[in-house]
Amino acid sequence: MRRAIVWTAVAIVATVAVVVYYRYDPSTTSVFPRCLFYATTGYQCPGCGSQRAIHALLHGEVLNALRYNALLVLSLPLVAVLLVAQWLRALKPGFYRALNATWVAVAYLVVTIVWTIARNVL
Repeated sequence: MRRAIVWTAVAIVATVAVVVYYRYDPSTTSVFPRCLFYATTGYQCPGCGSQRAIHALLHGEVLNALRYNALLVLSLPLVAVLLVAQWLRALKPGFYRALNATWVAVAYLVVTIVWTIARNVL
């Protein structure tokens, strides 16, 4: 029963988030939070542009989403596979373990660091 309540709450929050990000453009609406790292340092963090990228993706503007935050857009397939692995964890434990291995997390951390440096230097 508790699990059903949690999943229902997650579904409701996710639906509201999708509707809000579809309806309102983060680049023109002051409702969305601004990046404190960028405001403080003038450098873009790995997440900078994510809100605008989500808005663009929800409108089918993949190229604009890539311009806003390519790391987010290119990470979505990985997130989808990780969610499937979690869902199939009991049936395919090897698949789950392979995707949740330390080297995967380290590789993603390295990619994130390289992405952050590159987007601020180039």
